[in-house]
Amino acid sequence: MQEPSAAQLADLADVVMAVARAVRAQAGADPAVIALSGTEVTVMRYIDHHPDVGPSAVAAGTGLQRSNLSRGLRDLEAKGLVRRSVDPLDSRQVVLRSTELAAQNLARLRAIWARLLREALADAGGEHDVAAALRLMRALERGLYA
Repeated sequence: MQEPSAAQLADLADVVMAVARAVRAQAGADPAVIALSGTEVTVMRYIDHHPDVGPSAVAAGTGLQRSNLSRGLRDLEAKGLVRRSVDPLDSRQVVLRSTELAAQNLARLRAIWARLLREALADAGGEHDVAAALRLMRALERGLYA
C-alpha cells in the first residue's frame, strides 16, 4: 500500500472537520437533544468509555486543563448528565459516571447521526465502504491518543 501524501492527509483532516461541523450543526438543531460544548462532549465521551473514572484520569485521558475540566464537570452535573459518587475503593476520592439522561441523549444523537449520514451517502450516490472508513477513523483516533 502506498504511503499517503501530506496533501492527502491534510485533505482528510479538512474533510473530517467539515463533516463533523455539519453533523454537529444539524444534530444540535433538534430541540430534544441537550446541547453540549466541545469540552463537555470530550468529557462525556471519556466518561462513557471509562465508567467510574476519577477526575484526574479524565484530565489525563483528555488532555484538558484542570480548570476546564472542573468547569465542564460542573456544567454536565447541572445538566443532569454526570454524577459524582464516592470511590468504593478509596472514600477520599470520587468517581464519575454518566446518568440515564446522558444515555438517552446519546441515543437520540446517535439516531440523528445515523440518519444524517445515511441520507448524505444516499445523496452522494455510488457504493461506499463504511466499514473501511470506520476502521480508518478508529486507527487515526488510536494513533492520535497513543
